[in-house]
Amino acid sequence: MSPDLSWVLNDVLQVPGARHAILVSADGLLLERSSKLGRDDAETNAAAMSSMQSLSRAVAPFVDGDGTSTWRQTLLEYDLGWIFLIAAGSGAYLAASTAPDVDMEAMSFRMQQQVGALGRAMTAPARQSSSSNS
Repeated sequence: MSPDLSWVLNDVLQVPGARHAILVSADGLLLERSSKLGRDDAETNAAAMSSMQSLSRAVAPFVDGDGTSTWRQTLLEYDLGWIFLIAAGSGAYLAASTAPDVDMEAMSFRMQQQVGALGRAMTAPARQSSSSNS
């Protein structure tokens, strides 16, 4: 059974103008979707976002010319809104769609906060060895 990660998406959608959010694996599998986004649409967008992050990483050398630049975020602008795409840990990505008048800084900041919280939630503390010779 996979963990319920809907809290990550619910918090991202608290930014005024945020519409939908998905959590995607690097290979394009849908990990979680916001409640107002249908499963078929979410799966289609998950595959697209996986491809988008791959393309974004591939063109990173275009930024600095020597290949040392690291991809952090992709923004796509449409006439009716934005798509934000960021890395959400090892092999996962968080994508959100918004209205055109969204506060871009607030949206980006909220997504970064949630990625940090997700990383902490998914990291189990190291096991303590118990000594039976005490």
